[in-house]
Amino acid sequence: MNEQRDTPGVIAPPPLIALAVLVFGLLFDWLLPAYVLATFIAFWTRIAIGVALMAAGLTLAFVARTRFVRAGTNVEPWKPSLNLVTGGIFGWLRNPMYVGLTILLAGLAIALASDWMLVLLVAAALTMHFGVVLREERYLEKKFGETYRAYKNKVPRYGWPD
Repeated sequence: MNEQRDTPGVIAPPPLIALAVLVFGLLFDWLLPAYVLATFIAFWTRIAIGVALMAAGLTLAFVARTRFVRAGTNVEPWKPSLNLVTGGIFGWLRNPMYVGLTILLAGLAIALASDWMLVLLVAAALTMHFGVVLREERYLEKKFGETYRAYKNKVPRYGWPD
């Protein structure tokens, strides 16, 4: 059978990518500690920055998720997109859940003084870009055609010009 699946075919679920950053970052911190963040940023400063970033990331992801639910489309990128969501936060950036997840992880890394989490976050961001976001974009362009292309040309992918 040669059926085309109605999904973008992402490389891995984004929460799993984030979990890998968390687990392997903390493991590498334990095995090969660098102490860069702990040395250069005072404890309470790290906590304040980390909490602020985590709150911002969670808020961004929550607001975006709520938009998806209200629009009646699947939040999970391994399931079919039922509707194109372009309003609210999606009028400012096309991938607010992924940006929020990245900001959340950066805040956690800073709060925990996890140098390795920050390093792995770079690899995770590249994995998300090439293995999730670009695949979703190709899928959405095929599924929603000109409507998605117009949206893509108007709204930046991550909040800054493409």
